[in-house]
Amino acid sequence: MFSLNFESHEPIYEQLYNNVVKLIALGVLKHDERLPTVRALAKELGINPNTVAKAYQMLERDGVIYSFIGKGSFVSSGRSSEELKLMTAKKQLSDAIDKTVELGMTRDDVLRLVNEYFEGGKK
Repeated sequence: MFSLNFESHEPIYEQLYNNVVKLIALGVLKHDERLPTVRALAKELGINPNTVAKAYQMLERDGVIYSFIGKGSFVSSGRSSEELKLMTAKKQLSDAIDKTVELGMTRDDVLRLVNEYFEGGKK
């Protein structure tokens, strides 16, 4: 269900975070559905439980999931699929901007590209 790229520069906990958000936005994970336990998911993915715990903490902080001590973590009903899709799009845009900056583009270069996009007949 979750896919991780161990060769990516994106940290594993962020990949896991993004996977959960995407699966909720797509309707694969439903409201109030129980997520795998930290240990079970870590074992399944072959990663450190602390990595899963960090992703779950971020998801809870952002209102994507909620937890009950001793019962587990569940998909929150607090965010609509549209909100989650928007969160995913913002994250992808942020990642793209990070990459352009790493390649030496300036703020003005990035803004020029964005303006060209909108002036070129795009929405």
